[in-house]
Amino acid sequence: MATTNVSIRMDSDLKAQADALFAELGMNLSTAFNIFVRQSLREGGIPFEIRTERPNKETIAAMLEAEHIAADPKAKKYRDLDELFADLEK
Repeated sequence: MATTNVSIRMDSDLKAQADALFAELGMNLSTAFNIFVRQSLREGGIPFEIRTERPNKETIAAMLEAEHIAADPKAKKYRDLDELFADLEK
């Protein structure tokens, strides 16, 4: 098997963390990268899900409601949690 060199740009802090993790697993960054590439080829793509975190409809509705309440000058305001809980117990 012929080998070739690959250069990867990476944040130095990220590399240090990766080096430490892979050392605990008994390998170096080069071996970990080779495992990633081989698994990518087996899977026919990235071997894990890549997605942005998007809130669901209920969370979006709650966020909009919170913004509406915060902007409402008639909404009751509390100085601290104790005052809020005392009001809730009434």
